[in-house]
Amino acid sequence: MATFFLIIIYLAFISLGLPDSLLGSAWPVMQSDIGAPLGAAGLLSMTIAGGTIVSSLASGTVIKRLGTGKVTLISCFMTAISLLGFSFAPSLIWLIALAVPLGLGAGSVDAGLNNYVATHYKAHHMSWLHCFWGVGATLGPVIMSGFIAEDASWRNGYLAVAVIQFALVVLLFVTLPLWKRVNNGHAESRAEMEENEAGLGPGLATEAVNPLRMKGVKLTLVTFLFYCGLETTVGLWGSSFLVNVKELTAVTAAQWVSLYYAGITVGRLITGFVTLKVGNRILARSGQLIVLAGRR
Repeated sequence: MATFFLIIIYLAFISLGLPDSLLGSAWPVMQSDIGAPLGAAGLLSMTIAGGTIVSSLASGTVIKRLGTGKVTLISCFMTAISLLGFSFAPSLIWLIALAVPLGLGAGSVDAGLNNYVATHYKAHHMSWLHCFWGVGATLGPVIMSGFIAEDASWRNGYLAVAVIQFALVVLLFVTLPLWKRVNNGHAESRAEMEENEAGLGPGLATEAVNPLRMKGVKLTLVTFLFYCGLETTVGLWGSSFLVNVKELTAVTAAQWVSLYYAGITVGRLITGFVTLKVGNRILARSGQLIVLAGRR
C-alpha cells in the first residue's frame, strides 16, 4: 500500500509540473493571438508566483484543518479549472484573472506534498518527488509543441493538459480514503517519535518552533530564491528568445525548452541515488557549484 500511495503522490507532482512549462513554450504564439506585449508573460508569471506564495504561507493552517489529501484534491481541481479557462481566455485580462487560482492551487499542492514526503519518507524520495515534477515540466512543452505544429493552436494545448489534470482529480478523489489509512499506519511511528522528544526536556516536545529561527533556514531561502529565479527565467523566456533572436519556429523552440526540463529531470533522478551515499549539506554545496559551472 505504501508503494502505491507513493505513486499517487508522484503522479500529483507530475500534474504540478505540467502547467509550469506551458506558458513559456506557448507564449510566442499566445502573444500574437491575444495581442499582448512581449513582457506580459512576466506579469502572468508573477501573478501565478504570487498566488503560489500566498497559498504556501497559508498551507500549514489549511492542511491542519482539511488534511493533505483533501488539500491536494481541491488544489488539483483549481489548477484544472484554471487551465481549462486558459484555453478559452479571450484576452490578457482573463489570463491574469485565471492565473490567480492557478497559482493558489499549485502552491497548496507543492507545500502539502513536500511537507508530507519530508515527514514520512527519506531524502531520496524527496529528490525523486521533484524528479516527477520535472517529468510534468518536460511533457508540457512536448504537448504544446504538438498542438502548435498541428493547427497552430496553443488553446488546444492548454485544453489537453486540463483534461489530464481532471483525470488526476478523479484519481485523487477515488483514492482519498487511502490517505487516512496510510496516516493511521504512520501513527505508531509518530507516537514513538513524540515519546523520544518528551525525553529531551520540559516543553520541548510541544513547543512550537519558528522556522526562520532555525539555523541555516534564511540562507537556504536565499539560495532557493536565486535557483528558482534562474530556473524560471530560462523556462519562461527560453522559447521567446529562440523564436525572436535565433529565429527558430515556435514548435522547435518549445521542443528545445522540453529538453531543458528533461535535463533537470534526469539530474534529480540521479541525485535521488546520490543521496543514498552523500549527506544533504555536501549535496547542496556541490549542487550550487554544478549550477555555477552550467551557467558558464
